[in-house]
Amino acid sequence: MGDKGILPDRMIAALTKAGGILPAYDYALDQIQPASLDLRLGDTAYRVRASFLPGHTTVAERIEHLKLHEIALGDGAVLETGAVYIVPLLESLALPKDIAASANPKSSTGRLDVFTRVITDRARGFDRIEAGYHGPLYAEISPKTFPVLVREGSRLSQLRLRRGHAELATEELAALHARERLVDAEDADFEGGISVSVDLLGLPPPRSPSETGVNAPSLGERRGGSMASGGNLIGYRAKRHTGVIDVERRAGYEVADFWEPMQARRDGTLILDPDEFYILASKEAVQVPPDYAAEMVPFDPLVGEFRVHYAGFFDPGFGYAGAGGQGSRAVLEVRSREVPFILEHGQIVGRLVYEKMLERPASLYGERIGSNYQAQGLKLSKHFRSSL
Repeated sequence: MGDKGILPDRMIAALTKAGGILPAYDYALDQIQPASLDLRLGDTAYRVRASFLPGHTTVAERIEHLKLHEIALGDGAVLETGAVYIVPLLESLALPKDIAASANPKSSTGRLDVFTRVITDRARGFDRIEAGYHGPLYAEISPKTFPVLVREGSRLSQLRLRRGHAELATEELAALHARERLVDAEDADFEGGISVSVDLLGLPPPRSPSETGVNAPSLGERRGGSMASGGNLIGYRAKRHTGVIDVERRAGYEVADFWEPMQARRDGTLILDPDEFYILASKEAVQVPPDYAAEMVPFDPLVGEFRVHYAGFFDPGFGYAGAGGQGSRAVLEVRSREVPFILEHGQIVGRLVYEKMLERPASLYGERIGSNYQAQGLKLSKHFRSSL
């Protein structure tokens, strides 16, 4: 598509072969995603006194100064809530001068409220890796709600590599929407990315199996003006003092043991309690065409009362009809801060920024790669059984 953009799966593999990415041992079969690379934990976690940025020194030097103790991850270990851990990753980098990178928690990590950031030596910020960086990668991990069991090779973060600045300007985004209908909103706002708002009315279950097909009613049609009725499921609030969640275990836990379902209020509002964690969904269904990737960014940094969406990467093919989607709602991981905060139905909580790919990926999200959240509605992480 051009000389600026996100590296797709084939180019990530080629960069690895050329020595730009240095895995400690061979990748897992599904580790390279359409527009990102999953990062694996190494064999040791360091419990540290506090989060940090290394500044003018290395991460290893800061660990030596701040560590409380070491934890071997070879056979698995529990990371406790409220603690901060630093884990060297199995992947290190020797990037060319024209390739930079950014990191984000994987979707399943964010939906467990595991706060995860990637750090590099002499970094001035989290999750941002300067072009030409040579050195190790580290994950800072701080479980906020559930204690988690991790082990060497567990994948909590993902890396996106890019050449140059490929973000679509407002006019380019509007033109792409006119061709591909990126969002199912009639009044879509493209300034700074597609605006994404929260759904606090909820969706009733489909009336028949046919409603999950191509001719299914739109999100707006199925809501049917339910502002006056209430009662629809709008999300989940995490329970406290739960058992441990093994991050490798799929469909291994009952929803009711970890989550409280929340029903819509008649006035379409939700009061976020301080330090509680919520799973909600966007009002809009979105899609990412094959030649583009997207990232969810905060709507307004000045609106600091709540944090939305830890896991912000959307791969090519997300929600895309050609890859098995019909437009997918963005699942929102929401945490209030120091004070109670009222969310209203349709309130903008983020923006979806689109970037060009350098090439179309060999496989799209949801297409033969076992993607967990294609064609999603309101959905918890892959660790929970979908019976509730």
